[in-house]
Amino acid sequence: MTRTDETITMTSGELAHLGEGSVAYLRKVSSDDLRGRFPGLGEIAPGLELWALFAANGQPILLSDARDRALAGALENDLTTVAIH
Repeated sequence: MTRTDETITMTSGELAHLGEGSVAYLRKVSSDDLRGRFPGLGEIAPGLELWALFAANGQPILLSDARDRALAGALENDLTTVAIH
């Protein structure tokens, strides 16, 4: 990372690791869209609305049918959450 008087420049590698281990994002997802994001996911009914918690780098952390449970999972892991709309 380089810093000038008004600008901070990051490499793409530095940007990819920004928030790693401390930030996660919460997103409402459809069960129809989960196959690619949650490898190893067993059978799940189509058309369900679920809440997914992802690490800053996009790796899935947990899946829940309730927003408050997904947020609790983030808190248990000392992660700051941001919402993706």
